Amino acid sequence: QVQLVESGGGLVQAGGSLRLSCTASGDIFRVNAMGWYRQAPGKQRELVAHISSGGMTNYADSVKGRFTISRDNAKNAVYLEMNGLKPEDTAVYSCNVRGVTSRANDFNDWGQGTQVTVSS
Repeated sequence: QVQLVESGGGLVQAGGSLRLSCTASGDIFRVNAMGWYRQAPGKQRELVAHISSGGMTNYADSVKGRFTISRDNAKNAVYLEMNGLKPEDTAVYSCNVRGVTSRANDFNDWGQGTQVTVSS
């Protein structure tokens, strides 16, 4: 079983910055792709940023140039540095981690979600 713990959300003024963290623990043999998603009230969940096992990244157009995703493979952790925050970035942010357990089973798990609120 794999557990994900997120931290770093909060309330910030427009133009401010936040850093989200997500650490995976438990029965992990290998972590593959990692990503951050968000869901605003009344909207569908959307991909914010994704990072492959090899470090390749991709971003939603709305956050390019403002957000940076990174990972620490030794810690099974993924981070999202968010700069130049806008009120439209307000949402619950959740990390997603995919990998393989010690029993060669694939896993695809989600963090509990952390609220990011940007005031104008």
